[in-house]
Amino acid sequence: MTSQFDVARIDSAAITTEISEEIRAIVTHATEHDGTAPLSEQAVKAVSSDSDVRHLVAVDGGRIVGYAGTTPRTPGNPPMSEAVVDPEFRRRGIGRTLVERALTDGGEGARIWAHGNLDAARALAAALELSIARELLQMRRSLAGPELPDVVVPQGITLRTYRGHQDDDELLRVNNAAFAWHPEQGGWTEKDIAERRAEEWFDPAGVFLAFEEGTDTLLGFHWTKVHAAEAGEDEIGEVYIVGIDPEAQGRGLGRVLTLAGLHYLRGRALGSALLYVEADNTAATHTYSRLGFTSFHVDSAYSRS
Repeated sequence: MTSQFDVARIDSAAITTEISEEIRAIVTHATEHDGTAPLSEQAVKAVSSDSDVRHLVAVDGGRIVGYAGTTPRTPGNPPMSEAVVDPEFRRRGIGRTLVERALTDGGEGARIWAHGNLDAARALAAALELSIARELLQMRRSLAGPELPDVVVPQGITLRTYRGHQDDDELLRVNNAAFAWHPEQGGWTEKDIAERRAEEWFDPAGVFLAFEEGTDTLLGFHWTKVHAAEAGEDEIGEVYIVGIDPEAQGRGLGRVLTLAGLHYLRGRALGSALLYVEADNTAATHTYSRLGFTSFHVDSAYSRS
């Protein structure tokens, strides 16, 4: 089937509420159709916020039928793109055009995510002679069993939950130290915390903080998240962020904080939990495997060979 579509760049300031809602509707439709979300949380946020993301929209008959967003290069990190096409308008060359434009606009070293690395994404990557540059593994475990180990807080550590703005400075310090290398998680500002605190899913009782006993020095944290039911899937918990100050590595805090969050999620009567980890981070994947997590799917970032 032929399709008379156009692809145009649009500035963040020009994205109206109507345009944002159209793009979000495509994301929802694609999620329901594919069984996995085509855009990350950050990419969806960028559609309706003032950001430096470069936006492309595919329009057919006055209707937005596809979208791609590209974050610019930052020190140590390449430009990253994400794209989605409405399932009703696939197999018409829209996805290929969006991907080619996004990679070209991104410049040298640009990458594009294929969430779930579905068959169609692999076929398109092969057609464009793209290769995998990075893989992000999603792991899951049931919260009904196997039984969760008890939370045993090491001596000299105080474990508590988030108390509000007073904790933000330390949260930012540890997050940015722990993820200085990370393309998405590093370099957070107060705005990043404020945006997430404003989300419907945010619960201060689900943010766990480990302090050096008797001090206000944060050593590590675990921020949990609960995803609403969608795409035929029940509510599911997430080990959203586990960050450990590099100076506090080796004290077992990652396991303690992860378990604290998992017990909290189980207390929310959730059936299972998920997490994301770099596929080549063997130490982390081993730790999560020992806690009962198994591989569920892989998100792949492709780049030109």
